Amino acid sequence: MFIQSTARVIAVCRPLALASLLCFAPLAAAHNPMASCEQVADDTIQCKGGFSDGSGAPGVTLDVISYDEEILVPGKLDQNSSIKFPRPDKDFYVLFDAGPGHIVEIDHTEISP
Repeated sequence: MFIQSTARVIAVCRPLALASLLCFAPLAAAHNPMASCEQVADDTIQCKGGFSDGSGAPGVTLDVISYDEEILVPGKLDQNSSIKFPRPDKDFYVLFDAGPGHIVEIDHTEISP
């Protein structure tokens, strides 16, 4: 009797669990932060930020920080979710910070000169 009851519970719950996963999984992954940077001129870098659901990130903080934690270029993304800045003379990384759990770091070595 116990085995038959357990089998019924599993038979009923399995489709519900699958339906829940299918409905809510896209919501969990729909808003991951994304950022990229490229050198667009001899001494100018352009960075763009947004989210995996295709939304932009105007007004989101994007700072250029030296390895000794000095903010070299404090910035916010413009209405096109981008920012341009002169390439610093020292080693640096770019910090795209859209809030807790929504942070992307790009090291200067990942930005081709």
